[in-house]
Amino acid sequence: MSKPAAHGSIRRRLLLSLLAGAAVLAFVVYFVVQTVARQVAQESQDNVLAASAQSILDGARLSGGEVNVDLPYSALSMLDSISDERVFYAIHLEHEFLSGYADLPAPEGDPSGAPAFLSAEFLGEDVRIASVRRRVSTGAGRSYLKVSVAQTLSGQKLVLSRISRISITIGAGFFLISVFMAGIISGSAIRPLDRLTASVSRRGPKDLRPVAAPVPTEMVPLVASLNSFMRRLQQSLLRSEDFIAEAAHRVRTPLAIVRTKAEVIQRVSDDPETRKALKEMIHAIDDSSRTAGQLLDHAMVTFRLDHLVLEEINLLHLVHDTVERLRPTSELKDITMQAFGEQDSVIKGDPILVQNALHNLLDNAVKYSPAGSQIDVVLALNQNEAEVCVKDTGPGFPADELDSLPKRFVRGKNAEAVVGSGLGLTIAKEVITAHGGTLKISNNPGGGACVSLLFPLP
Repeated sequence: MSKPAAHGSIRRRLLLSLLAGAAVLAFVVYFVVQTVARQVAQESQDNVLAASAQSILDGARLSGGEVNVDLPYSALSMLDSISDERVFYAIHLEHEFLSGYADLPAPEGDPSGAPAFLSAEFLGEDVRIASVRRRVSTGAGRSYLKVSVAQTLSGQKLVLSRISRISITIGAGFFLISVFMAGIISGSAIRPLDRLTASVSRRGPKDLRPVAAPVPTEMVPLVASLNSFMRRLQQSLLRSEDFIAEAAHRVRTPLAIVRTKAEVIQRVSDDPETRKALKEMIHAIDDSSRTAGQLLDHAMVTFRLDHLVLEEINLLHLVHDTVERLRPTSELKDITMQAFGEQDSVIKGDPILVQNALHNLLDNAVKYSPAGSQIDVVLALNQNEAEVCVKDTGPGFPADELDSLPKRFVRGKNAEAVVGSGLGLTIAKEVITAHGGTLKISNNPGGGACVSLLFPLP
């Protein structure tokens, strides 16, 4: 049985889609954790820097129209307590430098007094700077006093690096858990399809009942189409079976009627030419009838082999029944037909096909055996086989054609004068092969043919 060409896998596509979603979510988790951690760290540092700058600004005093600034110990100690960062500061009155690091970059202060922040590079290090200012009155008028405090970012970078590693671990763990869950989910999603496949695969060749098992909504159209196909197939098979039976009846009956009338006319006719023509006509009718019959038999055999249903067969009973069916035909040629076999043997097979195969072998034996001869049908049991052997006293088989005779429409060189179609051994070969057995063709030592059907025993 040929398999349809596979184009991708639903399970793989679903799994890859879930994994792609998991990878995106893992990246989002990493990005969110990184962003939040960076914002929290920066806000924390900004708050401390702003508080330190504000503390310095609050300690500024006016004395004699001049600004005096004392650096409170707490203003810078709160920065030292956070980490081992370096701290810088600068105090300006308008554009006049008062104290600290003169070249320390500083953001423009907010006129409202709110802290302003800036990230910059100072003395070869990245720093975060906070500036606050307020208006003061001096001898020269009202001016802005601005205090800037800066702190290096190396400690913050270390913290963010640790948080980054933790974020990667969390993202990787989330992804690994997602891989496990994706495998479970994809297997669960595809399981109804597996159950449907198993349900259909377990059916016999003639089991064309509609699939009634509950399926997910997405599979309802597929199951409905499958049920519709099986219904059409069942109707087609029934029509084919009826056609074969009807064709056999309609072909054989008219030919039999024509043959009977030709024989009647032959008996009453006194004209030698007419009798000769009628004889040739009867021979042609026999040939046509046999060929048509065996073609229809072969069609029936092919049909049943495609839908083979095995059941127990009592081979001894089948042999005796087939012999009795052909006994009237053999007696017309004064041929004695006997069946031998005392032990019952049971095989697994299609009784109609097995009987048809044996019928063709016996029909060939009757056709090729001379009048007054004998045909023996012997049933014997071997170790693992049951053998049905048909022996006749006809011309036998050409020794150089034994391998080719079971082929379709092939006949022996010594059988050209006998009516036949070359399908009898073909049918027997196809039937026995379908049942796991062997067709054996040979010649009897004393003359005649010996054809055996070897069936495996269950």
